[in-house]
Parts: sequence; structure tokens; C-alpha cells
Amino acid sequence: MQTPWVRHAINEINADFQRSADTHLIRFALEDFPGIRFYLKDESTHPSGSLKHRLARSLFLYGLANGWIRDNTPIIEASSGSTAVSEAYFARLLGLPFIAVMPASTAKRKIEMIRFYGGECHFVADPCQLYSESERLARELNGHFMDQFTYAERATDWRGNNNIAESIFRQMAHEPFPVPHTVVMSAGTGGTSATLGRYIRYQGHDTRLLVVDPQHSVFFDFWHSRDSALRSDRGSMIEGIGRPRVEPSFLPDVIDEMIKVPDGATVAAMLHLEKILGRRPGASTGTNFWGMLQVAKRMRENGEQGSLVTLLCDSGERYPDTYYNPEWVAQHIGDIQPWLRELYPK
Repeated sequence: MQTPWVRHAINEINADFQRSADTHLIRFALEDFPGIRFYLKDESTHPSGSLKHRLARSLFLYGLANGWIRDNTPIIEASSGSTAVSEAYFARLLGLPFIAVMPASTAKRKIEMIRFYGGECHFVADPCQLYSESERLARELNGHFMDQFTYAERATDWRGNNNIAESIFRQMAHEPFPVPHTVVMSAGTGGTSATLGRYIRYQGHDTRLLVVDPQHSVFFDFWHSRDSALRSDRGSMIEGIGRPRVEPSFLPDVIDEMIKVPDGATVAAMLHLEKILGRRPGASTGTNFWGMLQVAKRMRENGEQGSLVTLLCDSGERYPDTYYNPEWVAQHIGDIQPWLRELYPK
């Protein structure tokens, strides 16, 4: 039987949703690609600042409805930052303690935001330890390990209910090319790509789903091999996307194509997009944009016109010390000049 507190908690989350308008769909054109329209769905405008606000809302509702989250239940999550920020936001809304288990290399701004919302940060040196350490804390504290990497694909209603996919296609309805040629998405948990791919098939849209994967992530190789035992000996340098193991929420069969994106290309594309938008996107958005440009080049070669859609996952204001710091980039990413030259050929 549902307790009064659970009823109150679900109502609080639904009320928060009603207070939030839908995110904007930004359109721009590039001279090098006539007849192709580019769209960015700006998920940085959510109250907690990223695409992960949607996921955190769904995970909390899923946990409450399943009876896993009760009054005073400590919430534990394995996250490199944005999911933890959003979950800390909802934990504070419900008056629950929250602990983020995260790599020691996580951007300082994200750490500050988690603490701003009242959460604690528990650091691990090896990103591959995130899961076991989260499980240990949940056991010791009698808490709930949210486990975004398992539940992301099932906590969201992929058929609609104002999910990210339904929102995109509704906002595209009056555009010159209302049905996108391709939707481009990077994968962290795999939940958003699963929602997009399922929705596209469910609605019968003639749209391809391209998933872009950063270096040191196993999703690209898994998509080709279907070997779920794949492992990487290091974590992704692009926060929020890419995984060192195959996550349960990553569904390869709903994806039409994957592209591996070098970290240097991601940063170069991020900086290029900053000039187009007049504001800073996060690094994962750079990965997305690089993928968009590869599709646009192919469309241009084939004489095709149409629309391309991706997500602006979070703001670059979270990364002044990392991706927007040339010294940090040189040390951790390497020389990005070859990628910049590809974007700005003479």
C-alpha cells in the first residue's frame, strides 16, 4: 500500500515537472551545407542544468513506484557528474540524503553543484570502481543504489508522455523538413538512445538514429561485435558519455549506425559550436556535433537535403578548468589542431 510520504513525493516530482516548460529547439544553418538544417535541443535549460534532469526524474519515480525509495532512504548513484547533480536536486526536493560516487577527475563545477543541492561526493580513483563502491555504500547505509546504467532504458516511457523523442518530433512539426533525416546522440547510460530509437520505430518515422561514441568506450565495439564481455582499461575523457563496460541500458538493436569520435575531434567541434551559438556547450555536445557534421558531409555528397537533430546536453560553463582550459586540453586530450584544421580548411 502506498504510504502518505510516497504519495507526497510523487506529487512533488510531478509538480516540479509542471513548473518546467519544455526545452528550446535551436535551429541554425551552415554555408558549407546548403539545404541542410541543423537543430540542437537545449537540455541545459532544465532546473538542474542538463539532459540528466529528465533521467533523474524518471529514476526517482521508478524507485518510488517500485517501493525502493521510502522516507529517509539514502540515495546512492554512480555518476561522473550531471546525473548526480540532477539526482541531488530531486533528493533535496524530497528531503532525502544523497551520495554521488564519482571519479576523482570530475569537473569542479559539477562537484560544487552536487554540494549546493545538499549532496555528498564520494570519490574513487578508478572509474571502473564506481559500481562496486556504490553497491557497498547502499548495503552499509541501508540505502538505494539508483543504478542509472541498468534502469535508464526502462524508467522512461519510450512511447511518449512528453519524453525527449516525442518533444523533438512535436517541435519539428512546422519546420521545412519536419521528419529529421538523422537524430544524433551520444551514449552514457544508453537510456536516451534507447528512448529515441524505440520511439522512432514505434511511430514509424523515416529517421535514422546515429550514436556517437568517444575514445576509451566499448559501446562502438559492442554494437559491431555484440560481445557483452568487452571492457576498457580506462574511463572516457568526455564526461557523461562513453563507458568502460557494456551497460544494461545500452540497446544496440535500436541504433542504425555508430561512429567513434576521437577526443580531439570532440573538443574541436565543441569550440566550433561555441562560435556558432555564441555560448559554450559542454564536451558531449561537441561529440554530438561532430557526428552531425559527418552526416551532413555525406548528405552533401549525395545531393540530399533535410534536417539533423541532436542535443545540447549541458552548458560549457561547467568546464572552465577542463575542456575550455587549453593547458588542460593539451595535457589530457592532446593536440587538437588537426581536428580544428578539418573544421576550418583553408
